[in-house]
Amino acid sequence: MTNTKWGPVGVGVATGFLSGLFGVGGGILMVPCLVLLLGIEQRRAHGTSLGAMVLISASALGGFLLDGSVAWAPGLLIFAGSSVGVTVGTSLLDHLPVRSLRIGFALLLLVTAVRFLATAPETDGRSDITAALAVAYVACGLATGLLSGAMGVGGGVIMIPAMILLFGFLDPTAKGTSLLVILPTSIIGTLRNRRSGNIEPRAALAVGASGVVTAFVGALGASALSARLSGILFAILLMASAVQMLRHANDPPPLSGSE
Repeated sequence: MTNTKWGPVGVGVATGFLSGLFGVGGGILMVPCLVLLLGIEQRRAHGTSLGAMVLISASALGGFLLDGSVAWAPGLLIFAGSSVGVTVGTSLLDHLPVRSLRIGFALLLLVTAVRFLATAPETDGRSDITAALAVAYVACGLATGLLSGAMGVGGGVIMIPAMILLFGFLDPTAKGTSLLVILPTSIIGTLRNRRSGNIEPRAALAVGASGVVTAFVGALGASALSARLSGILFAILLMASAVQMLRHANDPPPLSGSE
């Protein structure tokens, strides 16, 4: 188990770059690292991950804003749903057994990886929004918020496949819009986790601050990837993280000691 002052820095640098490159909060890699490398207890790892995403997602979003790859109206509708979902999700965190969290998280990653390898027609995500489409965006946000609160991830693992496969977004627009939702959702979830004690504040700050620069760099480089290559790389990342979590599903909860 790695538990040094440089551990959070390494986790932040790596997850920050992945956050920018793939438009996710970084929790898909951050949670396993916090648990398996830094020795943070599972529930607090989920909360700490969400806290670190505040800084990381803000930096990555800046890169996509410079590129004009953000669909504001869909993003705000998705956030309307996620703001409710994250409140419920963080409440569930105290009541879910550690083993179930690990297995559920891993299975979610595997399912998302398979779906992300599929292709779909692409649009810019800026077409007229009908009432039915608005409801669909809000429902997507609700699922995203539940995932963010209960699993400690930004929700991009749900939003990006949904925006590409269901709503027909271009790959860069899906990533940028995902981060637009992740930022405020992470703030809400972090405030709730702080009140309930499901966060290591110093570890969250160290990881988040360490990933600011690499998140911005990753976001700038995201447009250089083809949608197909981006999907394949993202799927590999998801599957690798899932395998690690399943391997350690039955391990006893490590003692908290990341600070």
